[in-house]
Amino acid sequence: MNVLETKNAPGAIGPYSQGYEANGLVITSGQIPVNPADGTVPEGISAQAEQSCKNVGAILEAAGTGFDRVIKTTCFLADMGDFAAFNEVYARYFTSKPARSCVAVKDLPKGVACEIEAIAVK
Repeated sequence: MNVLETKNAPGAIGPYSQGYEANGLVITSGQIPVNPADGTVPEGISAQAEQSCKNVGAILEAAGTGFDRVIKTTCFLADMGDFAAFNEVYARYFTSKPARSCVAVKDLPKGVACEIEAIAVK
């Protein structure tokens, strides 16, 4: 088992890792839309979805895999009214159409609009 860590995605803000690799699977922690270069969060659901996808991608890349190898995602939205706009961005990254759950939650860390976690094969 290997802990995943990359400077191209935000560092963990608690007692967890950015992701894990075990038995041919890569499992990312939930990625919120924090820019790892400067810690900023973009405005609006589309820009936030874009940054969350980029953060997931950075962890996948660090593990030697990619979006085309993702088999399952879990997506969290602060407002289900953002579903269509979120999907528009999500679809550009997760082109293999992995299995997915998408739920609305009361709050997300740092008051962001979305969070994405993924499971991929190596």
